[in-house]
Amino acid sequence: MPGEPERTDDGRHIIVGGRRWRATDPLIPDDRNTELRSILMAWRRDVKRTQGAPESRAGVQDAKVALGERGTPWWEQTDDERRTRWETEVPRPPQT
Repeated sequence: MPGEPERTDDGRHIIVGGRRWRATDPLIPDDRNTELRSILMAWRRDVKRTQGAPESRAGVQDAKVALGERGTPWWEQTDDERRTRWETEVPRPPQT
């Protein structure tokens, strides 16, 4: 698909600017993936707004873990562990 980042042969990482980053868990259902990405971007905007407040950074961390981009690698988890990870509630930042 055009615009998609390069992936490693095993599909576990993407390559951006010559750096390897953990890829999002490919088993996450599309609707949940979209929701988690929306939450992640809201927290990233909140990090900027709050000048890096710890609560905002924790929100980014929680969203990245839910996406499988941080924490225990998704390829080392069982299907049940993966499902539990992405189904866990990740709150949005407070509205300002």
